[in-house]
Amino acid sequence: LPQGQHLELPGLCSVLFDPSHPLSVAFFLSQDQAYLIYSSSVAAGAQSGIEECKFQFAWDRWNCPERALQLSSHGGLRSANRETAFVHAISSAGVMYTLTRNCSLGDFDNCGCDDSRNGQLGGQGWLWGGCSDNVGFGEAISKQFVDALETGQDARAAMNLHNNEAGRKAVKGTMKRTCKCHGVSGSCTTQTCWLQLPEFREVGTYLKERYHKALKVDLLQGAGNSAASRGAIAETFSSISKKELVHLEDSPDYCLENKTLGLLGTEGRECLKRGKALSKWEKRSCRRLCGDCGLAVEERRAEMVSSCNCKFHWCCAVRCEQCRKRVTKYFCVRKDKRERSGGGRASRKLKRKL
Repeated sequence: LPQGQHLELPGLCSVLFDPSHPLSVAFFLSQDQAYLIYSSSVAAGAQSGIEECKFQFAWDRWNCPERALQLSSHGGLRSANRETAFVHAISSAGVMYTLTRNCSLGDFDNCGCDDSRNGQLGGQGWLWGGCSDNVGFGEAISKQFVDALETGQDARAAMNLHNNEAGRKAVKGTMKRTCKCHGVSGSCTTQTCWLQLPEFREVGTYLKERYHKALKVDLLQGAGNSAASRGAIAETFSSISKKELVHLEDSPDYCLENKTLGLLGTEGRECLKRGKALSKWEKRSCRRLCGDCGLAVEERRAEMVSSCNCKFHWCCAVRCEQCRKRVTKYFCVRKDKRERSGGGRASRKLKRKL
């Protein structure tokens, strides 16, 4: 990046690529200059992690707000709960995933397919071959970038590093085996197989499941930077599977607004009630965001205006009709506000071009 320029991305990217930030300067001075060629992939990977976090938690009480996306503990990390654990894991996974994918696309001169096992027997009736995505490369480079942001040696630092690793394990654990048949006249006498990255959505879904099963480690009290404390911390974390997400603190009540913690609460949030394509989790969002938080559900009807039935006319214009559609949306409101509005139904016209 040109001197004095940094990428406007939260968390990892804004710290890593801001030349005025002491952590960024220390990082780049301590690494081989060749790593600079990976910076755009790291930034894109961190951004994909942010987007996936927002998707996975769109209908949860905690919905991955911007304030939660700061990875560096520089200046003091706000929390060490399971949400922080997920942010670290999905960000680390996003960086590794993007580096691996870009390697396979030929973006880096020093990286190509992983053919280290080609020709070896993989299982009954198949051999390793083809062009496997080089996750070893992605893992190594992402570890250099992401883990470098963690400079502490206490329990919180150990938690962050553990969750970074869990994110990388998630990428490796969700890879797909793809095979090609070989044989006379189209028969499948033997198969040649290789490993490919899945859609990143699968990695996010996998980590969301790990989030729900995250382990709490009781080390926060008295776990400082002394040699004895560091030894106890290292021993504790080494006994936990690297695939598991871990946290040190309980999560706050996300139903309620908490300005100190930067929490907005669920009042005013939209929820879902009906729809053929909705998952069970989405269908229960009104109860989770509203009812279980002591709020009522308010129904709001609106008229949406969008372009439709577009046709190309020679030459050279596209003409569309204006279609109107009545939609119903649901929002969490205080019960006293719902009673004043007359039973929870509000109808209004909303013209919006889509």
